[in-house]
Amino acid sequence: MGSLIWKKAKKILRDLAPIILVIVFFQVFILQQPVPHLGQVLFGVVMVAIGLGLFLEGLEMGLFPIGESMAGAFARKGSVFWLMTFGFFLGFSTTIAEPALIAISGEAAEVAAEAGLITRSIEGQTEYAMGIRLTVAVAVGLAVGLGILRILLGWPLHYLIIGGYGIVILMTFLAPNEIIGIAYDSGGVTTSTVTVPLVTAFGVGLATTIRHRNPLLHGFGLIALASLLPIIFVLAFGIILFDR
Repeated sequence: MGSLIWKKAKKILRDLAPIILVIVFFQVFILQQPVPHLGQVLFGVVMVAIGLGLFLEGLEMGLFPIGESMAGAFARKGSVFWLMTFGFFLGFSTTIAEPALIAISGEAAEVAAEAGLITRSIEGQTEYAMGIRLTVAVAVGLAVGLGILRILLGWPLHYLIIGGYGIVILMTFLAPNEIIGIAYDSGGVTTSTVTVPLVTAFGVGLATTIRHRNPLLHGFGLIALASLLPIIFVLAFGIILFDR
């Protein structure tokens, strides 16, 4: 047990080493200042290392196995409806509670209120922020469903990506300027610490279970779709909301 813990600890420290070295280099040699609150910073690094180790261990023990096993179970059940329904709610539920999405939607609501685009009230800002969250969550859910359909039918991923970003470019010219940056950022915040491992494991498990599907070719790509569709949906949200 001790050797296993030490092995994992060394791996985590190796992963964190580049970040620590960059911070120390610029702090000491470029800024030429001592690290402020050194003791607090060191304690924080230790906490990050412990948290990262527990998180990675949890992924290996829990999220990856359950994602793969549920994909296999749904595939063996032979019901495309339930498979896609589960995929939608998997993407929706993991996204709606994503802290990064909550933060960016709340910040967007505050800025929109200050700019006079929405009413300067708690209710108005809450409604606007929730609208963004629901839009992104629905988009991710549909993206996972589309990814499942791609695995089932063997569609090439690059056609979907090229076509999707073509739509994004066209909608960017139609959408109000106030929503464009938020839309593009919303595609990034969907790649959360829970969504990514669960959806990836689900896709790989599904491609492994289905005959004539290569897990390497068909199992990956769901996260790319989950980052693409929210941009389209939030741009549409802005076009409808600001009536342009």
